[in-house]
Order: sequence, then structure tokens, then C-alpha cells
Amino acid sequence: MQPHSIVIAVFEFVLLIFSLSFHECAHAWMASRLGDQTARLQGRVTLNPMYHVDPLGTLLIPGLMIFGSLYGAGGFLIGWAKPTPVITRNFKKIVRDDVLTTLAGPVSNLILAVAGFVGLALILKLGGGVPIDSSMATNLDALFQLCRLAVLVNLALFFFNLLPFPPLDGSRILRHFLPYNALGAYDRLGIFSYVLMIFLGGPIVRFLMTPTLGVIDFALNRL
Repeated sequence: MQPHSIVIAVFEFVLLIFSLSFHECAHAWMASRLGDQTARLQGRVTLNPMYHVDPLGTLLIPGLMIFGSLYGAGGFLIGWAKPTPVITRNFKKIVRDDVLTTLAGPVSNLILAVAGFVGLALILKLGGGVPIDSSMATNLDALFQLCRLAVLVNLALFFFNLLPFPPLDGSRILRHFLPYNALGAYDRLGIFSYVLMIFLGGPIVRFLMTPTLGVIDFALNRL
């Protein structure tokens, strides 16, 4: 095992924790802006991971997947943070404000992915290019890898959270537009929804990320 691989794994793990915290903070901030102060009163409008970490979904499972991949035992990276409490009756326009609050999470990950892309573009433009398989011998190499992982991790979180499987953000948005008769069945998916996430989540996210990363690589290669 190369030290380079261990450093990449640590970068990915730290980035995932930060990105999940940023995601939940965005939910809490938007809910507060739209009239529901529940999350703000619980201290959730913060980037401090201590307020967002779920021991199982933020630390244990992602840690096993990320560091397990060093030994060939990893898989599709999934993770989640402590859900942000939202009381929709505090909103002025329940459906609109709940959708906006829900979308704030995935959009926050998209913002981080864009920030990572901008970082890559600046490094390639100003630093004369940094190879993908950099050994991170310099600070610039390390920054390049950090920006690259920021793009990968946050695009994966963006697409994954928009999947229509409860309790993901996509399901919360979709249920507002389902016929009343279908809501009961949808909310009763229960454990079946987690099975769908495990077996379909990875392939769907990879399917969506492949062309997206292709566009990103094309844009970077044009610099």
C-alpha cells in the first residue's frame, strides 16, 4: 500500500464529513430563512461536524468503504448525516418552502463541486498543469487532489440525494407532487427503499456522473 493512497483516502473521508455537514447546514439555513427556526434553535446552522455527524452514516460506513478500498474491500461510497429537523407548518407556503429547504442540501453539494472545478481550473491555468496520478510531492499537487476529490464526492452526493428513494431529499420533493392515493404506498416503502438505494443507487449515480465528468474533463483539457 502506497502512502499516496492513504493520504487520498484521508482527504476523501474528511471531504465527505465536511460536505455532509455543509449539506445539512444548508437545509437548516434555508428553513430558518423561510420561517422555521427549529434547526437553528438546535444549533444546526453551523459547519461544525459535531452538530451533524451520525456515528453510523457519517463515520462508520463511509470509513469502512473508503479505507476498505485500500485493501480491495470497498464499494460504492454512501453516507449520511443526522437529518435536519423541519416543521413545515412554520412555513408561509408549505409546499414551496419545503421544496426550497429540501433542495438547499443538494444545491450546496453542487456549489462545492463547482468550487472544486474552479480550483482545478486555476491550478491547471496558473500552475502549468498537474498530473492526475500526482504523488503529491508538493503543496500544489495536494491541492489539486483535494479539488478533484471535492468534485467527485460532491457530485456523487448531489445525484444520490436527488434519487426518489425515501428518506433521500428527492423523495421529499417527489411526495409533494404525488396523488393522495399514492402517498400511503410511497411512505410505506420502508426497508425496500434502502434495498433500492443499495442496489440501484450506485449504478444510477455512476450513470449520471459519467457524462458529467466527461464534460468536466473536456472543459479542463481546453485550458
